[in-house]
Amino acid sequence: MFELDDNREALRQAAADFAREEMAPHAPRWDEEHIFPVETLRKAAALGFAGLFVREDMGGTGLSRFDGVLIFEELATACPSTAAYISIHNMVAWMIDCFGSEEQRRRWLPDLVTMRKFASYCLTEPGSGSDAASLRTTARQMGDSYVLDGSKAFISGGGASDVYLVMCRTGGEGAKGISAILVEKGTPGLSFGKQEKKMGWHSQPTSLVQFDGCRVPVANRLGAEGEGFRIAMQGLNGGRLNIAACSLGGARECFERARRYVRERRQFGRPIADFQATQFRLVDMATELEAARLLVWRAASQLDAGAADAPAWCAMAKRYATDVGFRVVDEALQLFGGYGYIRDYDIERYLRDLRVHRILEGTNEIMRVIAARRLLAEA
Repeated sequence: MFELDDNREALRQAAADFAREEMAPHAPRWDEEHIFPVETLRKAAALGFAGLFVREDMGGTGLSRFDGVLIFEELATACPSTAAYISIHNMVAWMIDCFGSEEQRRRWLPDLVTMRKFASYCLTEPGSGSDAASLRTTARQMGDSYVLDGSKAFISGGGASDVYLVMCRTGGEGAKGISAILVEKGTPGLSFGKQEKKMGWHSQPTSLVQFDGCRVPVANRLGAEGEGFRIAMQGLNGGRLNIAACSLGGARECFERARRYVRERRQFGRPIADFQATQFRLVDMATELEAARLLVWRAASQLDAGAADAPAWCAMAKRYATDVGFRVVDEALQLFGGYGYIRDYDIERYLRDLRVHRILEGTNEIMRVIAARRLLAEA
Protein backbone atom coordinates (compact mmCIF):
# COMPACT_ATOMS: atom_id res chain seq x y z
CA MET A 1 0.00 0.00 0.00
CA PHE A 2 2.78 2.43 0.93
CA GLU A 3 5.17 1.50 -1.89
CA LEU A 4 4.04 1.58 -5.51
CA ASP A 5 4.63 -1.49 -7.65
CA ASP A 6 6.56 -1.18 -10.90
CA ASN A 7 3.46 -0.62 -13.04
CA ARG A 8 2.11 2.15 -10.85
CA GLU A 9 5.49 3.78 -10.54
CA ALA A 10 5.75 3.79 -14.34
CA LEU A 11 2.31 5.43 -14.59
CA ARG A 12 3.27 8.03 -12.02
CA GLN A 13 6.55 8.74 -13.79
CA ALA A 14 4.86 9.10 -17.18
CA ALA A 15 2.51 11.70 -15.73
CA ALA A 16 5.39 13.47 -13.97
CA ASP A 17 7.41 13.60 -17.20
CA PHE A 18 4.46 14.97 -19.15
CA ALA A 19 3.78 17.61 -16.50
CA ARG A 20 7.41 18.70 -16.45
CA GLU A 21 7.97 18.74 -20.21
CA GLU A 22 4.61 19.68 -21.72
CA MET A 23 2.79 21.65 -19.02
CA ALA A 24 5.15 23.40 -16.62
CA PRO A 25 6.99 25.53 -19.22
CA HIS A 26 3.69 26.97 -20.49
CA ALA A 27 1.43 27.07 -17.43
CA PRO A 28 2.26 30.65 -16.36
CA ARG A 29 1.41 31.91 -19.86
CA TRP A 30 -1.82 29.89 -19.97
CA ASP A 31 -2.76 31.53 -16.70
CA GLU A 32 -1.71 35.04 -17.72
CA GLU A 33 -3.37 34.94 -21.15
CA HIS A 34 -6.34 32.71 -20.26
CA ILE A 35 -5.36 30.06 -22.82
CA PHE A 36 -7.26 26.77 -23.08
CA PRO A 37 -4.34 24.53 -24.13
CA VAL A 38 -6.08 22.34 -26.70
CA GLU A 39 -2.96 20.87 -28.29
CA THR A 40 -1.39 20.02 -24.93
CA LEU A 41 -4.62 18.37 -23.84
CA ARG A 42 -4.58 16.24 -26.98
CA LYS A 43 -0.99 15.26 -26.26
CA ALA A 44 -2.19 14.14 -22.83
CA ALA A 45 -4.94 12.13 -24.53
CA ALA A 46 -2.33 10.42 -26.70
CA LEU A 47 -0.84 9.04 -23.47
CA GLY A 48 -4.25 7.74 -22.39
CA PHE A 49 -5.00 10.54 -19.93
CA ALA A 50 -8.40 11.44 -21.47
CA GLY A 51 -9.93 7.99 -21.01
CA LEU A 52 -8.31 6.91 -17.76
CA PHE A 53 -11.32 4.96 -16.47
CA VAL A 54 -12.85 4.00 -19.83
CA ARG A 55 -12.65 0.36 -20.85
CA GLU A 56 -10.02 -0.61 -23.36
CA ASP A 57 -12.46 -1.76 -26.06
CA MET A 58 -13.32 1.92 -26.66
CA GLY A 59 -9.71 3.07 -26.61
CA GLY A 60 -9.65 3.85 -22.91
CA THR A 61 -6.85 3.10 -20.49
CA GLY A 62 -9.02 1.08 -18.09
CA LEU A 63 -7.19 2.20 -14.95
CA SER A 64 -8.28 2.06 -11.33
CA ARG A 65 -9.18 5.08 -9.21
CA PHE A 66 -5.97 4.52 -7.26
CA ASP A 67 -4.01 4.81 -10.52
CA GLY A 68 -5.95 7.96 -11.32
CA VAL A 69 -5.02 9.82 -8.14
CA LEU A 70 -1.35 9.11 -8.80
CA ILE A 71 -1.67 10.65 -12.26
CA PHE A 72 -3.65 13.71 -11.21
CA GLU A 73 -1.25 14.54 -8.40
CA GLU A 74 1.62 14.63 -10.87
CA LEU A 75 -0.22 16.64 -13.54
CA ALA A 76 -1.22 19.24 -10.95
CA THR A 77 2.37 19.89 -9.93
CA ALA A 78 2.62 21.84 -13.19
CA CYS A 79 -0.87 23.27 -13.63
CA PRO A 80 -3.73 22.46 -11.25
CA SER A 81 -6.18 24.26 -13.53
CA THR A 82 -5.44 22.14 -16.59
CA ALA A 83 -5.23 18.95 -14.53
CA ALA A 84 -8.67 19.72 -13.10
CA TYR A 85 -10.18 20.10 -16.58
CA ILE A 86 -8.72 16.72 -17.54
CA SER A 87 -10.45 15.32 -14.44
CA ILE A 88 -13.82 16.78 -15.49
CA HIS A 89 -13.44 15.42 -19.03
CA ASN A 90 -12.61 11.99 -17.60
CA MET A 91 -15.64 12.13 -15.32
CA VAL A 92 -17.97 12.53 -18.30
CA ALA A 93 -16.19 9.85 -20.33
CA TRP A 94 -16.43 7.40 -17.43
CA MET A 95 -20.15 8.05 -16.95
CA ILE A 96 -20.82 7.35 -20.63
CA ASP A 97 -18.71 4.19 -20.46
CA CYS A 98 -20.33 3.00 -17.23
CA PHE A 99 -23.98 3.95 -17.76
CA GLY A 100 -24.30 4.26 -21.53
CA SER A 101 -25.57 1.63 -23.93
CA GLU A 102 -23.17 -0.05 -26.33
CA GLU A 103 -24.45 2.24 -29.06
CA GLN A 104 -23.80 5.32 -26.92
CA ARG A 105 -20.34 4.10 -26.01
CA ARG A 106 -19.49 3.61 -29.69
CA ARG A 107 -20.93 6.99 -30.64
CA TRP A 108 -19.33 9.20 -28.01
CA LEU A 109 -16.24 7.61 -26.52
CA PRO A 110 -13.78 7.34 -29.46
CA ASP A 111 -13.78 11.13 -29.85
CA LEU A 112 -13.58 11.74 -26.11
CA VAL A 113 -10.68 9.41 -25.32
CA THR A 114 -8.61 11.12 -28.04
CA MET A 115 -9.89 14.58 -27.10
CA ARG A 116 -10.93 15.21 -30.66
CA LYS A 117 -13.93 16.40 -28.70
CA PHE A 118 -14.01 17.87 -25.22
CA ALA A 119 -16.63 17.25 -22.54
CA SER A 120 -18.27 19.22 -19.74
CA TYR A 121 -20.33 18.16 -16.72
CA CYS A 122 -23.46 20.25 -16.11
CA LEU A 123 -25.05 19.94 -12.68
CA THR A 124 -24.82 23.29 -10.85
CA GLU A 125 -27.42 25.95 -11.58
CA PRO A 126 -27.74 29.62 -10.62
CA GLY A 127 -30.30 28.64 -7.98
CA SER A 128 -29.05 25.19 -6.95
CA GLY A 129 -25.49 24.61 -5.81
CA SER A 130 -25.09 22.43 -2.74
CA ASP A 131 -28.79 21.49 -2.97
CA ALA A 132 -28.24 19.82 -6.33
CA ALA A 133 -31.45 17.77 -6.19
CA SER A 134 -33.48 20.99 -6.39
CA LEU A 135 -32.28 21.77 -9.93
CA ARG A 136 -34.84 23.42 -12.23
CA THR A 137 -33.58 22.74 -15.77
CA THR A 138 -36.30 20.70 -17.46
CA ALA A 139 -36.39 18.18 -20.27
CA ARG A 140 -39.88 17.57 -21.68
CA GLN A 141 -40.28 14.52 -23.89
CA MET A 142 -41.93 15.26 -27.23
CA GLY A 143 -42.01 12.15 -29.37
CA ASP A 144 -38.51 10.82 -29.84
CA SER A 145 -36.92 14.03 -28.51
CA TYR A 146 -36.42 15.92 -25.27
CA VAL A 147 -36.78 19.70 -25.22
CA LEU A 148 -34.50 21.30 -22.63
CA ASP A 149 -35.10 24.64 -20.94
CA GLY A 150 -33.02 26.18 -18.18
CA SER A 151 -29.43 27.04 -17.39
CA LYS A 152 -26.31 25.67 -15.75
CA ALA A 153 -23.75 27.82 -13.92
CA PHE A 154 -19.96 27.78 -13.55
CA ILE A 155 -19.49 25.10 -16.22
CA SER A 156 -15.86 24.23 -16.87
CA GLY A 157 -15.31 24.08 -20.61
CA GLY A 158 -18.44 26.14 -21.21
CA GLY A 159 -18.41 27.37 -24.82
CA ALA A 160 -15.29 25.35 -25.69
CA SER A 161 -16.45 21.80 -25.03
CA ASP A 162 -18.20 19.77 -27.70
CA VAL A 163 -20.30 17.52 -25.43
CA TYR A 164 -22.31 18.55 -22.35
CA LEU A 165 -23.64 15.96 -19.92
CA VAL A 166 -26.68 17.72 -18.47
CA MET A 167 -28.60 16.80 -15.34
CA CYS A 168 -32.19 17.91 -15.89
CA ARG A 169 -35.67 17.33 -14.56
CA THR A 170 -37.78 14.85 -16.53
CA GLY A 171 -40.09 13.98 -13.65
CA GLY A 172 -41.30 15.29 -10.31
CA GLU A 173 -39.49 17.11 -7.55
CA GLY A 174 -36.41 15.71 -5.85
CA ALA A 175 -33.59 13.45 -6.88
CA LYS A 176 -35.79 10.77 -8.48
CA GLY A 177 -37.08 13.22 -11.08
CA ILE A 178 -33.64 13.89 -12.56
CA SER A 179 -32.20 12.35 -15.74
CA ALA A 180 -28.81 12.65 -17.48
CA ILE A 181 -28.84 13.80 -21.11
CA LEU A 182 -25.98 14.43 -23.55
CA VAL A 183 -26.16 17.64 -25.59
CA GLU A 184 -23.83 18.39 -28.48
CA LYS A 185 -22.39 21.82 -29.16
CA GLY A 186 -24.17 23.37 -32.11
CA THR A 187 -27.59 22.03 -31.15
CA PRO A 188 -30.21 24.75 -31.75
CA GLY A 189 -31.28 26.27 -28.46
CA LEU A 190 -27.92 25.70 -26.77
CA SER A 191 -26.01 28.91 -25.99
CA PHE A 192 -23.38 30.20 -23.60
CA GLY A 193 -22.99 33.17 -21.32
CA LYS A 194 -19.95 35.40 -21.05
CA GLN A 195 -16.70 33.87 -19.87
CA GLU A 196 -16.49 34.26 -16.12
CA LYS A 197 -13.72 36.43 -14.69
CA LYS A 198 -12.29 34.09 -12.09
CA MET A 199 -9.72 34.27 -9.33
CA GLY A 200 -7.93 31.23 -10.77
CA TRP A 201 -8.37 28.29 -13.14
CA HIS A 202 -7.52 30.59 -16.03
CA SER A 203 -6.45 27.78 -18.39
CA GLN A 204 -10.00 26.49 -18.69
CA PRO A 205 -13.02 28.48 -19.87
CA THR A 206 -15.98 28.77 -17.52
CA SER A 207 -19.43 30.04 -18.44
CA LEU A 208 -23.14 29.71 -17.98
CA VAL A 209 -24.72 27.13 -20.30
CA GLN A 210 -28.23 28.06 -21.49
CA PHE A 211 -30.98 25.86 -22.93
CA ASP A 212 -33.90 27.52 -24.71
CA GLY A 213 -36.12 24.96 -26.41
CA CYS A 214 -33.03 22.85 -27.03
CA ARG A 215 -34.19 19.65 -28.75
CA VAL A 216 -32.08 16.50 -28.45
CA PRO A 217 -32.89 12.85 -29.24
CA VAL A 218 -34.20 10.60 -26.47
CA ALA A 219 -31.33 8.33 -27.52
CA ASN A 220 -28.97 10.86 -25.85
CA ARG A 221 -30.24 9.99 -22.37
CA LEU A 222 -27.86 7.98 -20.19
CA GLY A 223 -29.62 5.27 -18.26
CA ALA A 224 -33.33 5.30 -17.53
CA GLU A 225 -35.43 8.33 -16.69
CA GLY A 226 -34.97 9.25 -13.04
CA GLU A 227 -31.47 7.76 -12.77
CA GLY A 228 -29.62 11.00 -13.48
CA PHE A 229 -28.98 12.04 -9.90
CA ARG A 230 -27.55 8.63 -9.00
CA ILE A 231 -25.33 8.78 -12.09
CA ALA A 232 -24.21 12.30 -11.21
CA MET A 233 -23.32 11.37 -7.64
CA GLN A 234 -21.37 8.30 -8.69
CA GLY A 235 -19.42 10.46 -11.11
CA LEU A 236 -18.66 12.89 -8.31
CA ASN A 237 -17.15 10.19 -6.10
CA GLY A 238 -14.32 9.81 -8.57
CA GLY A 239 -14.23 13.53 -9.32
CA ARG A 240 -13.70 14.27 -5.63
CA LEU A 241 -10.72 11.95 -5.49
CA ASN A 242 -9.24 13.57 -8.59
CA ILE A 243 -9.61 17.10 -7.26
CA ALA A 244 -8.14 16.01 -3.93
CA ALA A 245 -5.14 14.65 -5.82
CA CYS A 246 -4.86 17.90 -7.78
CA SER A 247 -4.66 19.77 -4.48
CA LEU A 248 -1.92 17.42 -3.32
CA GLY A 249 0.08 17.97 -6.49
CA GLY A 250 -0.14 21.75 -6.44
CA ALA A 251 0.69 21.89 -2.74
CA ARG A 252 3.59 19.47 -3.08
CA GLU A 253 5.15 21.61 -5.80
CA CYS A 254 4.88 24.73 -3.64
CA PHE A 255 6.27 22.88 -0.64
CA GLU A 256 9.31 21.75 -2.63
CA ARG A 257 9.91 25.26 -3.94
CA ALA A 258 9.66 26.66 -0.41
CA ARG A 259 12.03 24.02 0.93
CA ARG A 260 14.64 25.03 -1.64
CA TYR A 261 14.05 28.73 -1.11
CA VAL A 262 14.57 28.73 2.67
CA ARG A 263 18.01 27.20 2.17
CA GLU A 264 18.96 30.04 -0.19
CA ARG A 265 17.26 33.02 1.47
CA ARG A 266 19.51 34.64 4.09
CA GLN A 267 18.42 36.95 6.88
CA PHE A 268 20.30 37.97 10.01
CA GLY A 269 23.45 36.47 8.53
CA ARG A 270 22.25 32.92 7.89
CA PRO A 271 19.76 30.90 5.82
CA ILE A 272 16.22 31.18 7.15
CA ALA A 273 16.15 27.37 7.13
CA ASP A 274 18.34 27.56 10.24
CA PHE A 275 15.57 29.14 12.26
CA GLN A 276 13.43 26.78 14.30
CA ALA A 277 10.23 28.60 13.30
CA THR A 278 10.96 27.83 9.65
CA GLN A 279 11.82 24.22 10.41
CA PHE A 280 8.63 23.66 12.39
CA ARG A 281 6.53 25.20 9.62
CA LEU A 282 8.11 22.93 7.00
CA VAL A 283 7.61 19.84 9.15
CA ASP A 284 3.94 20.67 9.67
CA MET A 285 3.48 21.17 5.92
CA ALA A 286 5.17 17.86 5.11
CA THR A 287 3.19 15.99 7.78
CA GLU A 288 -0.15 17.28 6.57
CA LEU A 289 0.66 16.48 2.95
CA GLU A 290 1.63 12.91 3.83
CA ALA A 291 -1.49 12.42 5.93
CA ALA A 292 -3.72 13.82 3.19
CA ARG A 293 -2.14 11.58 0.57
CA LEU A 294 -2.71 8.47 2.68
CA LEU A 295 -6.37 9.41 3.14
CA VAL A 296 -6.78 9.94 -0.61
CA TRP A 297 -5.15 6.58 -1.30
CA ARG A 298 -7.43 4.85 1.23
CA ALA A 299 -10.51 6.46 -0.30
CA ALA A 300 -9.43 5.44 -3.80
CA SER A 301 -8.94 1.86 -2.62
CA GLN A 302 -12.42 1.84 -1.08
CA LEU A 303 -13.96 3.13 -4.32
CA ASP A 304 -12.05 0.56 -6.38
CA ALA A 305 -13.31 -2.18 -4.05
CA GLY A 306 -16.92 -1.05 -4.45
CA ALA A 307 -17.24 -0.58 -0.70
CA ALA A 308 -20.59 0.67 0.58
CA ASP A 309 -18.86 3.40 2.55
CA ALA A 310 -16.76 4.60 -0.40
CA PRO A 311 -18.74 7.85 -0.89
CA ALA A 312 -18.01 8.85 2.71
CA TRP A 313 -14.31 8.07 2.28
CA CYS A 314 -14.24 10.12 -0.95
CA ALA A 315 -15.95 13.01 0.83
CA MET A 316 -13.51 12.92 3.75
CA ALA A 317 -10.52 12.71 1.42
CA LYS A 318 -11.76 15.59 -0.71
CA ARG A 319 -12.47 17.75 2.34
CA TYR A 320 -9.16 17.10 4.05
CA ALA A 321 -6.85 17.14 1.03
CA THR A 322 -8.26 20.34 -0.45
CA ASP A 323 -8.13 22.13 2.91
CA VAL A 324 -4.57 20.90 3.50
CA GLY A 325 -3.51 21.71 -0.05
CA PHE A 326 -4.62 25.31 0.18
CA ARG A 327 -3.10 25.70 3.64
CA VAL A 328 0.27 24.33 2.52
CA VAL A 329 0.39 26.67 -0.48
CA ASP A 330 -0.49 29.60 1.77
CA GLU A 331 2.33 28.62 4.14
CA ALA A 332 4.73 28.33 1.19
CA LEU A 333 3.75 31.82 0.06
CA GLN A 334 4.45 33.10 3.59
CA LEU A 335 7.92 31.55 3.56
CA PHE A 336 8.64 33.36 0.30
CA GLY A 337 7.56 36.60 1.92
CA GLY A 338 6.88 39.44 -0.50
CA TYR A 339 8.29 37.41 -3.37
CA GLY A 340 5.51 34.86 -2.90
CA TYR A 341 3.01 37.57 -3.77
CA ILE A 342 4.79 38.32 -7.05
CA ARG A 343 3.73 36.47 -10.19
CA ASP A 344 7.31 35.85 -11.26
CA TYR A 345 7.63 33.33 -8.43
CA ASP A 346 4.44 31.47 -9.43
CA ILE A 347 3.34 30.52 -5.90
CA GLU A 348 0.38 32.88 -6.11
CA ARG A 349 -0.89 31.04 -9.22
CA TYR A 350 -1.12 27.81 -7.26
CA LEU A 351 -2.86 29.63 -4.41
CA ARG A 352 -5.47 31.04 -6.78
CA ASP A 353 -5.99 27.70 -8.52
CA LEU A 354 -6.29 25.60 -5.36
CA ARG A 355 -8.73 27.88 -3.57
CA VAL A 356 -11.70 26.74 -5.67
CA HIS A 357 -11.03 23.07 -4.90
CA ARG A 358 -12.68 23.62 -1.51
CA ILE A 359 -15.89 24.68 -3.31
CA LEU A 360 -16.34 22.53 -6.41
CA GLU A 361 -17.32 18.86 -6.66
CA GLY A 362 -19.38 19.60 -3.54
CA THR A 363 -18.32 22.21 -1.00
CA ASN A 364 -16.25 21.04 1.92
CA GLU A 365 -19.22 21.76 4.15
CA ILE A 366 -21.29 19.30 2.12
CA MET A 367 -18.43 16.78 2.33
CA ARG A 368 -18.85 16.90 6.10
CA VAL A 369 -22.60 16.31 5.71
CA ILE A 370 -21.99 13.23 3.54
CA ALA A 371 -19.42 11.79 5.94
CA ALA A 372 -21.59 12.56 8.97
CA ARG A 373 -24.54 10.67 7.51
CA ARG A 374 -22.42 7.56 7.17
CA LEU A 375 -20.86 7.91 10.61
CA LEU A 376 -24.20 8.35 12.33
CA ALA A 377 -25.80 5.53 10.34
CA GLU A 378 -23.16 3.19 11.78
CA ALA A 379 -23.75 4.33 15.36
